[in-house]
Amino acid sequence: MTFWKGLSAAAFVATGLAGYPALALDLKETPGLESGLPPVSERVPSEPLVVDLEAKGRTVGTHGGKLDTLIGRSKDVRLINVWGYARLVGYNEKLELVPDILESVEVEDGRIFTLNTREGHKWSDGHPFGAEDIRYFIEDIALNEDLNPSGLPPYLMVNGKGPKFEVLSDTSVRFTWDDPNPLFLPELAKARPPFIYRPAHYLRQFHEKYGDPAFIEKAAADVKARSWAPLHNKKDDMYNARNPELPSLQPWIRKTDGSDQRFVLDRNPFYHRIDSTGQQLPYIDKVVMTVADKKLIAAKAQAGETDLQARNLSFSDITVLKQGEASQGYTTALWANAKGAEISILPNLTVKDPVWRELLRDKRFRHALSLGIDRDMINRTLFFGLGKSGNDTVLSASPLYKAEYLTKWATYDPDKANALLDEIGLTERNGEGIRMMANGKPLEIIVETSGEASVQDDALELVSETWREIGIKLFVKPSQRDILRERAITGELVMSVWWGIENGIPTSEMPPSDFAPVSGDILSWHAWGDYHETKGEGGEKPDWAPAERLMELYDSWLVSKSKQEREKIWTEMLDITSEETIRIGLVSEVPQPVVINGVKNVPQTAIYGWDPGAHFGLHRMDEFYLDDKARR
Repeated sequence: MTFWKGLSAAAFVATGLAGYPALALDLKETPGLESGLPPVSERVPSEPLVVDLEAKGRTVGTHGGKLDTLIGRSKDVRLINVWGYARLVGYNEKLELVPDILESVEVEDGRIFTLNTREGHKWSDGHPFGAEDIRYFIEDIALNEDLNPSGLPPYLMVNGKGPKFEVLSDTSVRFTWDDPNPLFLPELAKARPPFIYRPAHYLRQFHEKYGDPAFIEKAAADVKARSWAPLHNKKDDMYNARNPELPSLQPWIRKTDGSDQRFVLDRNPFYHRIDSTGQQLPYIDKVVMTVADKKLIAAKAQAGETDLQARNLSFSDITVLKQGEASQGYTTALWANAKGAEISILPNLTVKDPVWRELLRDKRFRHALSLGIDRDMINRTLFFGLGKSGNDTVLSASPLYKAEYLTKWATYDPDKANALLDEIGLTERNGEGIRMMANGKPLEIIVETSGEASVQDDALELVSETWREIGIKLFVKPSQRDILRERAITGELVMSVWWGIENGIPTSEMPPSDFAPVSGDILSWHAWGDYHETKGEGGEKPDWAPAERLMELYDSWLVSKSKQEREKIWTEMLDITSEETIRIGLVSEVPQPVVINGVKNVPQTAIYGWDPGAHFGLHRMDEFYLDDKARR
């Protein structure tokens, strides 16, 4: 049995979660919450999650103030539920899964999961949170065909079967599968988790099983919903922060539905975390998210118009941000980007054209393309040499990292590239020195871009110079994200450029989804990914040996029983990816600028990523606080 408990001494040492009972602490009232609410002792759980900041190298904060940040579009208000990162279980900075909202988790044989909520934990409106909220999600939402016609999601299915679900008490539930389900807990820790709990006391009024039909009919008409199910789905908005009435467990909550250009998120007075001095988190009273033109956010940050900013900033902004530090009093921290590469060229292995399909699936051709790129030149020219030249793969911060993964077939060697292309039979050249393909056409590759990152276009111009030396002509075709995906769906896309794999810092306990054709969104192999997602109804069954093996390994991970077994699976998948050069990464670990203006406990060096990471979430934004000047 594996047992995780948020208040054990071992957990305190390993994760920074405090090891003393909350009742031994002198709980302190939060300024501004003294009237109109129960006292703090009744607002926090009987066993809240206690954070020892000194053990984490941080300082105890002071309540108060508002934190201003900028977003590029109104829908990005949902990021407050990413950055807040209150999860049933979540990753700590060592990338270990630990209880958070849950008081503890018990795992038996990798297939029986007992989730224990915290006694006395409450939603942001003061109603109790517990087993009933998880039951409501499973039985009244996930298994309801009107609300969820596609059936149980993959993380709740093992070998085509869902779990046996039991309510053990007001605070405990159990999920039991016939076989191991290593996907379950990592899914709960995502930046955008499935939220397998819902505020049942609020949502029941909109559910046909519980609600008053006349009330539901009127409420549906008010929001132009056709029936109770779309009404319920509209009200059930745990991620997007679009329903201010919906109770939350996150550190900051939206209370009003006013402007779509400026969003004010208030502290959750019933939040479950406290510091070791008895102060309830979060420290900061309000987070204000203001919509601004994405192109102007760097300039606004330089002018001191934001207190904490990473979103919509990139490496190219570092120079201008550094110039404003002295006059505005902020600092520009450089965090390590967690993507497998800043830029990655993606040959489409499921392209429709048979000539291109045969050529792109020949690993000698992919090796030649990779060997024909001077990554060091790209790194120096575009990133001042601050990145790492190499493949799109796991980074040095991952326990799965091997140095060869970064460098294999990724050193600049035009002689070897030319020899491989000759070996394939691409020996004839036209008058421009461009090699001729089997169909009599010149070897001209159109690399399509989303048009969202000029640095990708700049990198491709540099690639085109060195590919020309090996007899290949590259054309850059700026496009749009939706058009790019549509061309992948139709099979017309030959090659594209994108960001690297999302999770460059995996552990063996995280699913290897980036390294197997399981998603149709991946431009390297849309047809194979679509086949997996549609259970064979769409796309194409993998018919390329490396892809077939990657799928076998991925399926083995999904039913694996031990860490050792998962490590072995991961290693073989990374070996295959490295040897096959499935993605042609250029430069990785390019610094991400983070502007910090009067905010304390924000690390100067850290990981910046989506999954795992949740941007600021991994670093616990609820522990950030404002200095005296910023609070005024």
